[in-house]
Amino acid sequence: QVQLVESGGGSVQSGGSLRLSCTASGYYSSRYCMVWFRQAPGKEREGVAAIDSDGTTVYADSVKGRFTISKDTAKNILYLQMNSLEPEDTAMYYCAADRATRVVGHEPPIAELFDYWGQGTQVTVAS
Repeated sequence: QVQLVESGGGSVQSGGSLRLSCTASGYYSSRYCMVWFRQAPGKEREGVAAIDSDGTTVYADSVKGRFTISKDTAKNILYLQMNSLEPEDTAMYYCAADRATRVVGHEPPIAELFDYWGQGTQVTVAS
């Protein structure tokens, strides 16, 4: 089993920044693919950014140039630096991990591929 715990969410004004963290424990290793997903009320869960075991990253078009995904393999922490936040970024943000999934193509992998999920952290951006 892998346990994931997100933190860092909060409320900010439009144009502000937040950094989300996801701490992994249990049978997690650096070989896992990690993804940040988000889900706004009434909308489907969408992949925001992904990072593979080799450091390959991919972003959703809606956040390119504003969000940066990274990881500290020594501490087993996944980060999402979010700059120039917009009201449309308001959502519950989840981190997810999967050992078999790889980053391919130009979009984050779909949610159905991931076995392990955190409980989520809320991000609210006021206009």
